[in-house]
Amino acid sequence: MRDYIELLTSTMKIDPDDYSPLTSRNRRLSFAYAVAGWLYMLRRQKNTRIQMVASIMVMLLALALQVDAVRLALLVIVITIVWMAEFLNAAVEAAVNLATTELHPMAKVGKDVAAAAVLLGVVASIIVGVLVLGPPLLFRLGLPGP
Repeated sequence: MRDYIELLTSTMKIDPDDYSPLTSRNRRLSFAYAVAGWLYMLRRQKNTRIQMVASIMVMLLALALQVDAVRLALLVIVITIVWMAEFLNAAVEAAVNLATTELHPMAKVGKDVAAAAVLLGVVASIIVGVLVLGPPLLFRLGLPGP
């Protein structure tokens, strides 16, 4: 049992300051690093720019259709999941590229699985978008709903 407890608590005992000179204790700097990462994504990752346009369009459509707060919140959640998956995908790709310059099969697995996470989020967001926006859009267009 003691080994199991040690296993469960071992990670929380690791001090990141012992391994990284870049750990920030300043909250403003931490926030600035996060914004810098977001700006990097918008500048260097073309899919993020596509996601930005799609996110804005979906939110404008939801507002135009006067979607209620719960459905609007659901759209915000799935949009955020896609953004987060894209950001994590870019982070995995950067880490893999830093770790190796050779075309290693496990590097490919890491990159492909991270990309699959984005795809999964996109598919889920499309399904949720259709379910949330479809009925009011059909009603607005005067077409029979489901």
